[in-house]
Amino acid sequence: MRSQDNSIPATGRLPTAAADRLLEWYDVHHRRLPWRITPDQSKAGQVADPYRIWLSEIMLQQTTVQAVKPYFEKFVTLWPDIAALAAVDNEEVMKAWAGLGYYSRARNLKKCAEQIIEEHAGVFPDTAEGLMRLPGIGPYTAGAIAAIAFDRTEAAIDGNVERVVTRLCAIATPVREVKSEIGNIVQSLVPASRPGDFAQAMMDLGATICTPKRPTCTLCPLQPFCLATVRSNPEQYPVKQPKQIKPERKGAAFVAVRDNGSILLRKRPVNGLLGGMSEVPTTAWSARVDGATTEDAAPFAARWQRKGTIIHVFTHFRLELTVYSANVGSVGTIENQWWCAEEDISGEALPTVMKKVVECALPGVTKTRKGESYG
Repeated sequence: MRSQDNSIPATGRLPTAAADRLLEWYDVHHRRLPWRITPDQSKAGQVADPYRIWLSEIMLQQTTVQAVKPYFEKFVTLWPDIAALAAVDNEEVMKAWAGLGYYSRARNLKKCAEQIIEEHAGVFPDTAEGLMRLPGIGPYTAGAIAAIAFDRTEAAIDGNVERVVTRLCAIATPVREVKSEIGNIVQSLVPASRPGDFAQAMMDLGATICTPKRPTCTLCPLQPFCLATVRSNPEQYPVKQPKQIKPERKGAAFVAVRDNGSILLRKRPVNGLLGGMSEVPTTAWSARVDGATTEDAAPFAARWQRKGTIIHVFTHFRLELTVYSANVGSVGTIENQWWCAEEDISGEALPTVMKKVVECALPGVTKTRKGESYG
């Protein structure tokens, strides 16, 4: 390896012993996850279920393991296999996904299930190339599924793996600029046997030992190969791009409540931000433009009262919504909208931003998780 901070070792320069040490560590210290076949189970003859691996990998995109676990359990209880998921209405999938964020993933999940049934007789393609032809599956997800479910010698590179590699090789170039080089380094390490365990071991190492802050280098099986440890500066890697200031957008949301407690909802357009999800009426805000913020922009005349404001941070912008509420007596059906009973609101496909709105207007009706930043 060259010694310059901005150098990247040529593919294959990390010794194969690194993979052996990592797998030995994984055999003892692996995480137990509901979609995972452990090394002991594998030795006993159990094999990974491609459906469960695919479902977990889609859910884990830009989301934490702890957030995903209850959603995964819910999905496999409701739809235990690909055929069941393909057959269900899209609305039911969106409802089950509500709160997990990045809703295009849920739409692609349904499309992918349908395509596997219609074009592949219900059987997942077993190569990364075949998997990448399916909706919602990119290079990382394809590599992870191919390695874990089908024992293909594919590199699976998520944020945890990128962090491990940039520290091992002391890569001082921002990750975005060297993704292909990082991929080459990981691919050179993937062993011909147990490639799925290797992929999961790299993920576990990044999640539990080689953490963003205060990595536990003394417990790391790859410490003998790590340039960042030699230089005593692992937290300097990976080098990040300068943060861009997110634009701030404003708008208003209107929570109409009938005498019986039901709440007026409508569906967002299928395409675009939060596509196909449920919402209370709002003004025409978007990632690019503000919406009106006063009660004059209400969807119909009523005694609207300002209840406060909520803030929600999407991937590319920050949104502030002024929340209004009104009791509208026994108003009947409104075109292209519906009245949802208070006790059923938690079962609606409400994204987190809308749960915050309803909670602001009607405390206790629904619960929101703090700190979510979903688009």
